[in-house]
Amino acid sequence: MEVGGWEHQCCGPSIERQEVVDLGYVRVAGPEGQVRFVESHHDTAPVERVRGRVADIQVAHDDGGTLPVLRVPGGRALRGFDPADDGHLEDPWTGEEVTSRHEVFFVLVRPSA
Repeated sequence: MEVGGWEHQCCGPSIERQEVVDLGYVRVAGPEGQVRFVESHHDTAPVERVRGRVADIQVAHDDGGTLPVLRVPGGRALRGFDPADDGHLEDPWTGEEVTSRHEVFFVLVRPSA
């Protein structure tokens, strides 16, 4: 699922690896016709839900690739308005800070049975 942009900055919660989540999303046609699943917190389109455990999180990187991160900060943290969370990104295995100018994340959720 793609997480980020105005939807996440507005109302998005923090999302961490191994966390159990219940996320709303919409299906969006990509530029080459592929279907993308994009986070949604608003009723602007038919919203579907996925419930399960977060298996992987990656952030878009400047070179077009992705980097693994421990968590997606909440929208307030990404905007600098959360006094309890500075919104930094970190490597899930080393804890080192990861930098990316992008605020688009890819979250893999393993659905609950």
